[in-house]
Amino acid sequence: MRILLDTHIWIWYLLDNKRLSLQLQGAIADPNNEIWLSPISVWEALVLAEKGRISVQPDPVTWVNLALQTIETREAPMNHAIAILSRQVVLPHKDPADRFIVATAIYYGLILATVDTNIIGSSAVQILS
Repeated sequence: MRILLDTHIWIWYLLDNKRLSLQLQGAIADPNNEIWLSPISVWEALVLAEKGRISVQPDPVTWVNLALQTIETREAPMNHAIAILSRQVVLPHKDPADRFIVATAIYYGLILATVDTNIIGSSAVQILS
């Protein structure tokens, strides 16, 4: 499988959060799966840490750099087509990060690993939760 991790899934996996299902844990750890990450997720993780919504050590930038080495991921580069697609995707809210992540999954033909109910309810993208 080719899987794009939603930001919370990436963070939960790294922080060993019990909310992450066994199915998702297994899919991420499976060496046969190709795991992708959007630069938007890196940005979101930094914002969450800056706002105190997640606690990471020793500091957010160092933690993200270490996290990027912990799980082998392929970077899902942003481009003009993804920016355009992010405005065309139908979601029940206007959250730009979610829109970019969904558009990225669609553009690269990836399965999106998420438990975000706003995204799961959309038929725009294939979901793994």
